[in-house]
Amino acid sequence: MSSKIEQIIEEIEEFIDGCKYKALSNTHIIVDKDQIDELLHELKVKTPDEIKRYQKIISNKEAILADAREKANALINEATVHTNELINEHEIMQQAYAQANEVVTLATNQAQEILDNATIEANTMREAAMRYTDDMLASVENLIAQSMEGTAFRYEQLMSGLNTCYETVKSNRAELFPMAGLEDLEEEVAAEPKKGLDVI
Repeated sequence: MSSKIEQIIEEIEEFIDGCKYKALSNTHIIVDKDQIDELLHELKVKTPDEIKRYQKIISNKEAILADAREKANALINEATVHTNELINEHEIMQQAYAQANEVVTLATNQAQEILDNATIEANTMREAAMRYTDDMLASVENLIAQSMEGTAFRYEQLMSGLNTCYETVKSNRAELFPMAGLEDLEEEVAAEPKKGLDVI
């Protein structure tokens, strides 16, 4: 079952795949700003919850290790009790020592095996959660980079278009007056208040 973030990323990928290419381009697309903003906002809202969920998985490592320690201690305690019982039997003292050492060694080995397996399992869960989180963040990073590139490209096109219009208007105004009056025209233009353009 996929996570909320995976679903949102799939929606963003489907949205991008469904966008039309710009004229004369097979790399730049036309994006509905409101729709992509809505998808990115939903991704921003869901990301902390998903990260918390994987942090909880990582924190379970301590619970797994604690349970393993408890089982290991129980085995050692049981072995110790059994050892004491054998030692108290004078008739089989030598046999008791041998059996006690064997039981303690077996219990210690089993306890170490439980701890090793628990540590491996916890580390595997932690690495998987970190890899998954990194993959999600990488997808978001790529999406943001693409959006930034698209915005910069559109801004450059806008400025190029405005510059062309400005040169055309300037040229047309110059043609309205003879060459003898060109200096007067330039002084008139310089005296006019500058008007800016609001770019959205």
